[in-house]
Amino acid sequence: MNTINKETKVLSIQSLESTLLKLTNALNSMKEKGSNTTLVEKRMNAVKVGLKSLKNDWNGEAFSYDEEIIYSAKEALLNIIPSIEKQIAKAKEGSSQKTLNERRLTAMKLAIQSLENRLTSAS
Repeated sequence: MNTINKETKVLSIQSLESTLLKLTNALNSMKEKGSNTTLVEKRMNAVKVGLKSLKNDWNGEAFSYDEEIIYSAKEALLNIIPSIEKQIAKAKEGSSQKTLNERRLTAMKLAIQSLENRLTSAS
């Protein structure tokens, strides 16, 4: 995890923060409409744990989640990846949407790796 350049770290944290905000807004909107929020809540919590894990790895910020939460966050992030890959495939080359999703994919993969490292070292 230490071989990642500073720009990638900054962009990855920004991407996950943006994703977290997007999911928070979606959750609030869904609650207002009375929709089922289970999936959005699960994804939002997973992104939050992944973001905190990267911030801990790279900036030394606090991280205090147990193994069960780390594992479920990692699994939820893994389940998001196929939809991001589909969005990248559909986006026009050079478009802002493609760039945004490529950064999101990188950030998700780095968060998953960070969480996996925690699980491996805990074993």
